[in-house]
Amino acid sequence: MTDLVHRIKVFVFRYRGSQPDYLLLRAAHAESFWGPLQGPIGFGEKLDTAIRREVLDDIGISRPMGVVDLQMPGRWVLGDEEVIEWTYGFRTPPESLDVMQLSPRFSAHRWASFTDAYPSLELEPDRAALLRLHALLKAA
Repeated sequence: MTDLVHRIKVFVFRYRGSQPDYLLLRAAHAESFWGPLQGPIGFGEKLDTAIRREVLDDIGISRPMGVVDLQMPGRWVLGDEEVIEWTYGFRTPPESLDVMQLSPRFSAHRWASFTDAYPSLELEPDRAALLRLHALLKAA
């Protein structure tokens, strides 16, 4: 029997002038790489609630200026788990950046422009999601 697991990935971004910067995080475990916020969606939890909870728990920001649905869910089977991953962008208010509180789950963070962030992501689905978010932001 396969267990169905829903997860979210959240690409936090801010504007510096007219260009977006993206928050990259490195997990605290030994062999980690740069990536977005990510976490489970609780049973019966709405996507919007899960996004806000993860951002609040992981970086201490409680309210977005906007949430962008990237409309590119991922789905794969890993052992006896089937994982469905929902990917979003989360625009952070500029004033909240000074009070960002990084969760101990992460060893490092950095803000990066698209040209620096894209090659820093090791997973192809993360690069595809960042590319889509950046294109949506440029088209807006």
